[in-house]
Amino acid sequence: MKKILLVKLSALGDVVQTLPVLAALKRERPELRIHWAVEEEQAGLLEGHPLIDRLLVFPRRRILRLIRHPRTLGQGLALARAFVRTLRAESYDAVLDLQGLLKSALVVALARSPRKVGFANHREGSTWVLTEKLPPYDPDQHAVRRYLSAAACLGGLEEPVEFPLPPHPSAREVSRRKGLPAPPWVVFIPATRWRTKLWPEKGWRELASRISGLGLPLLWVGGPGDQAYISGLAVKGLNLSGKLTLKELAGVLSGAAAVVSVDTGPMHLAAAIGRPVVALFGPTAPWRTGPFGKGHRVLRAGLPCSPCFRRSCQDPRCLSEISPEEVFAALREVLEDNRP
Repeated sequence: MKKILLVKLSALGDVVQTLPVLAALKRERPELRIHWAVEEEQAGLLEGHPLIDRLLVFPRRRILRLIRHPRTLGQGLALARAFVRTLRAESYDAVLDLQGLLKSALVVALARSPRKVGFANHREGSTWVLTEKLPPYDPDQHAVRRYLSAAACLGGLEEPVEFPLPPHPSAREVSRRKGLPAPPWVVFIPATRWRTKLWPEKGWRELASRISGLGLPLLWVGGPGDQAYISGLAVKGLNLSGKLTLKELAGVLSGAAAVVSVDTGPMHLAAAIGRPVVALFGPTAPWRTGPFGKGHRVLRAGLPCSPCFRRSCQDPRCLSEISPEEVFAALREVLEDNRP
């Protein structure tokens, strides 16, 4: 086997948790050429990665936006055809579907390979394109372990678990670019796509008001769509939401003395970089998607209905019952534990 295609399209947290697969495969097969199919929004993090021989960027959302309207339908179809041509121009010894959804099944189906591998309990009918079905995964297994177990079928070594990050600017370099105070700093990551995963706004404001006593600058980070939400929270500190590329985000997180975050993609990036995280979990399960590694603190209210994995809830007590005092105490603990 000389060349494989990894299919892991989105979102940021999923992509970050897949990085150990690169290290696992290259440890055992350093000659292996690895291509990675990823969605446009997350491609910036993987560009220039020394372990990825080619990045296949799937502009899925752009295609869908264009084909919805008659005037731009032709542009959308042309964009889709261009991606398919790029994908079909390569031949692979194996394709590994680490997404397990309809959108990844389309990529797997179109890829030229005699061996198409994925788990037997992948969703949305995505298993129909597979030539090799792995035993069903345990849904309560951490995502990082799940992906590594899939990579093992291609000869990847599951231990040690390493997160090979692509080159990115240092914290001091980002500090110079953006006019930030010198690191280290505390980083808050309050935004996420699921409303049920949001910690109450008053909790963030109260927590921010306590940070001045720690003697560390406070930075808030998030994506372009989070700017309005975070602007309402950032009563203290600097709001960088929508102002950082993914690699600049990695640089900011590398300079964090500690990170406080809800269950969202940048949380996984912080953990991958090795920064201690105070993670606030409600409707989701930290044993499945919590910050991977040692030195983190996961806070949960411990309600019997949690985790429910619901995106809507009339009474989201699983997060509202986590108090600012509890979060601040956990933050001080991780800062003390990681003091140079």
